[in-house]
Amino acid sequence: MIVVHASFPIDPDKREEALTHIRELAEQSRAEDGMLDYRATTDVEDETVVRFVERYEDEAAFAAHSQTEHFTEFLTALSDWLAGDPEILQFEVDSMSEVEL
Repeated sequence: MIVVHASFPIDPDKREEALTHIRELAEQSRAEDGMLDYRATTDVEDETVVRFVERYEDEAAFAAHSQTEHFTEFLTALSDWLAGDPEILQFEVDSMSEVEL
């Protein structure tokens, strides 16, 4: 499994525009083959930071996602919305289990 955690600082003046596109991106991405989960959230301490948590079955699913029209359109628009450098981390995970509280 491939897990991606990405954080994007969004220009406050572009926040609503960016969130509209991010909602569409997340919805379309969740419908992709090989996508286990795709979530975008705003940070509770800084509402201008959007965080993505993405889980893919494998590297092929991740590669396919990066070639979709909705993702490439997002990347094109992203540079207009950013207020700083994004942080993107990718993890390869061999196993996963749910944690009970």
